[in-house]
Amino acid sequence: MERLDGVYAARRAAVMDRMGAHSLMVLYSGEGVPASMDDRYPFEANHHFFYLTGLRRENMALVLSTSAAEPKAVLFIEEPVPLNERWTGRRVTKEEAAQISGIADVRYIDSLPGAISRFVTREWVETAWFDCYRDAMDDADSYNMRKAKAFAAAYPAVVLRNAHPVISALRMRKDESELAALQEAIDLTGRALTHVLTRLAPGQMEYQAQAEFEYAIRYGGAEGPSFATIAGSGFNGCMLHYDTNHCRMEDGTLLLMDLGAKVRGYCADITRTYPVNGRYSPRQKEIYDIVLAANRAVAQAARPGMTLSQLNDICKQTLAEGLMRIGKIESAEDIGRYYMHGVSHHLGIDTHDATGPDALELAPGMVITDEPGLYIDEEAIGIRIEDDLLITEDGCTVLSEAIPRTTEEIEAIMAGEKRA
Repeated sequence: MERLDGVYAARRAAVMDRMGAHSLMVLYSGEGVPASMDDRYPFEANHHFFYLTGLRRENMALVLSTSAAEPKAVLFIEEPVPLNERWTGRRVTKEEAAQISGIADVRYIDSLPGAISRFVTREWVETAWFDCYRDAMDDADSYNMRKAKAFAAAYPAVVLRNAHPVISALRMRKDESELAALQEAIDLTGRALTHVLTRLAPGQMEYQAQAEFEYAIRYGGAEGPSFATIAGSGFNGCMLHYDTNHCRMEDGTLLLMDLGAKVRGYCADITRTYPVNGRYSPRQKEIYDIVLAANRAVAQAARPGMTLSQLNDICKQTLAEGLMRIGKIESAEDIGRYYMHGVSHHLGIDTHDATGPDALELAPGMVITDEPGLYIDEEAIGIRIEDDLLITEDGCTVLSEAIPRTTEEIEAIMAGEKRA
């Protein structure tokens, strides 16, 4: 596998350039969370920590310092304990951590409190940066937030700043290694969707379609799904984040699948809507083609200088014109009855990836989604078509172009021989 230690070093250098002099940044990978009894939830390392180190294990920390003459990076990892490793698997060694991250100074995590104290008391530290991201006011504190509060209490004279916007600004533009992982994840998602199509039939359960997809991506080398797989048939397809997937798929209904494979920490995000019996009804095709037109219009318009809000306006206009043409709504202002979400978000390590303000203009290297939809409750028709776009110098490349999306392509695949 390609060595990325130089890539991580360049990212850290870019962050330290933005920190300014006399600053200290501390990023924690996080800790495992108990689920029940002796069980634990699957661990997910802090994504900023992963972005700057390539490491994804718990009980690690990265310290970046610009308080001395030369900027420095120090990595702290959990000390391997042979007895513990027999039960829970081996831990990364100092040598391995140094090779992956490109950080020469690797220490054990138990020494971190003392190291922070020495940085603050022996060097000139005016500002401390922690990942203080919070999605909503009532959210529980993240592990990094708890550490930030503890630092602020211990060193009230040091100004505390949020590292999230600084690192997020860098994460918005993908480098070649990131684009390679994203493309692999998208291609694997496409192959898995074809696997689902060749097995889909009335009478199956939604969770069986989910199982076919997740089997195919895991068998193909994915770490797992990018997010909870959505497999909503009939009216369930009108619920935007339906993921219980517990209903029977009836003849004549549609199956909306919003899903993605995760590869080397990067997420695909694709949606396709399939006829359970292999043929779209005339009405389903009529609605489907309106959504497809919006999908294509957004891909055609996406380019540097555009904003996500402008792309959403194009989407809404195309959807509204289509519904007015078939008499479903009377004016463009009525589109909110059947389309109620944005058409795009950034994509990367997170499915809804780190971003700046919504009005920020698109730039080359950014990867976004293109996901118009129509949700007609009274007809139990929910249709969304989602692709992943790479913004280029003069437009965009549809990274998921190879995944079939027209009704003709989908019906042709479903008409082929089904495996037992």
